[in-house]
Formats: sequence, C-alpha cells, structure tokens
Amino acid sequence: MSNTETHPTESVCGADVDGPPPPGIEILTPRDVPLGGPRAMRVRRTLPQRARTLIGAWCFADHYGPDDVAESGGMNVPPHPHTGLQTVSWLFSGEIEHRDSLGSHAFVRPGELNLMTGGYGISHSEVSTPATRVLHGAQLWVALPEEHRHTARDFQHHVPAPVALDGGEARVFLGTLAGDTSPVRTFTPLLGAEIVLEPGAAVTLAVDPGFEHGVLVDSGDVLLAGTALKPAELGYAPPGHASLTLANAGEEPARLLLLGGPPFQEEIVMWWNFIGRSHDDIVQAREDWTTGTRFGEVHGYDGASLPAPELPNAPLKPRRRMR
Repeated sequence: MSNTETHPTESVCGADVDGPPPPGIEILTPRDVPLGGPRAMRVRRTLPQRARTLIGAWCFADHYGPDDVAESGGMNVPPHPHTGLQTVSWLFSGEIEHRDSLGSHAFVRPGELNLMTGGYGISHSEVSTPATRVLHGAQLWVALPEEHRHTARDFQHHVPAPVALDGGEARVFLGTLAGDTSPVRTFTPLLGAEIVLEPGAAVTLAVDPGFEHGVLVDSGDVLLAGTALKPAELGYAPPGHASLTLANAGEEPARLLLLGGPPFQEEIVMWWNFIGRSHDDIVQAREDWTTGTRFGEVHGYDGASLPAPELPNAPLKPRRRMR
C-alpha cells in the first residue's frame, strides 16, 4: 500500500536539531487518513508528523484494520510509482497480491514480509485477494541514504520463524533481536519485529543503544518502559537504551511492532510516493511518472495506473525536524 491521498501534504525531514534527546518516552498519536475513492480505505498514520518525522530510517507508518472487506471493499491500489525508499508490508490478517515493474508477482500473508526497493524508480500494485475476509496490517517505508537512493529496483519476500520469549513471541523481519537475525537486505541498520505478549507478561529485550526505537501498538494494553500506550499509538524511545521493557497490562494478548535504527542524519523531502533531496527531485519524478518513463510497467493488473496529484504551489523544501 502507498500514499494514495488525493491531496498529499509535504513531508520534510532530516537530521535532528542539535541538543540532548528528550527524557522518557514520547507518545505519537495517529491521524485518520482516507486513501481516496468513493469507498476509501482508511488508515491510521503515525509517521510522518511534525512532532517526529523519522525513527531511524523509518519514515512512514500506516496501520489499518481490522476491516471487514465486505463492507470496506478491501485494498485495491492501482500501479503507482516509488523513488528513494523501501516499502515494508506486514499483515496480521488477510492476503494481498503484489505485482511490480521488476516482474515480481507475490503474495503477502500474516507473519510474512514483502520488502520492495524503489531506488531510482519502481511501480507496483497491491490488491487484497478474494480469500480475504478481514484485512489488517501495517505499511511502512524506509528512506534510502544518499549513496543508495538511486539503486536498482528489487523485491524480497521472507517468512521469519517465531522466536520464543519469556512471556511472548517475536517474529524478526528486519535486523537482529532476541538472538534471531533476518536475512533481508537493507541499506541502513534497521530493526523490525512483531511481538506478541501474553496477558500480564513483561519482557526485557537487549537492543542497540545507538538506535532510536518505536513501538507501534496493534492491540492490547502495552507499556513501553512503564509508559502506557493505546492501540494505534506509537511510543518513541531515544538512543541510549541498551534494553527495552515491554509489558502487557491487560487480560488479553497484546501485539505490537518494534522498529528501530540509528538516527537518520540526512535531510529528505517526501511527497506523495517519492522521496528525494530537493524540490527538483520530486518534480522530475512526477514528470517521469506522468510521461511513462523511468518506472517500468506493471503487468497483470486489471485497470489503469494511478495518476499523480498536482504539486503544491510553493516549492518543497527540506527542513530540520524538531525533537
């Protein structure tokens, strides 16, 4: 899934303002975003926002469902472009069919990872399958560093094995956690894992102290380092933590995504489905999509490609994000 908003807002982000990290845990609340169309699929977006635009290289986080597709219509995202990023698709329920201009034709199911590298340019479509009754998951983006942002398009699929925790279970889809390491290639150090906590359980996980971390709560009463988080909220922990304690204060299992990475030190401009370093980068990417160059073709999708929205009147400018 991608940013199919009809009128996307400019997202500008980069290195933090100099100074010490904020104390304690920061809570980021989501905003409700329709993805367009008469039966618009709605998502809860926690990244980017003015309070915090990146967590490591993680620059975009949409959380959706559980949606009854008989009522919502499910997911049907026509072919659309990407530059300068990797897309990370993770499901809790349902099934999504993926096609891209690399020629990939794959499915993603609960507990499986689809990671697509846009680099210089790729296009893809995503459609929930007829077998899907309830659609529920997360769509995440990772910004590519300058030296790799024009890399070749790529697609990876991975099914992480569950890792037992004392009071829960983890599936590590990117990076290393709890003794397990994902084989999936990334261009900056990253952590991505689904964690399920048993009722009343608390687990303390060793993490890289050079990383900043985010906990996106899917369900349950989760505490991050003692700070309570509601479903769909994202808790932020600054660098300096050698371990993180996650607890389930409820009487039902809790589920969350743990994300992390070293602070991303480059300024970026993110608009629609493009990540660049300047206004001109975005203008060129939009023109290339409109004229049918650079992004290739998606074969097998029944329908037209997604048109690019109009650019805003003001130039898109990178700026520093505030802590």
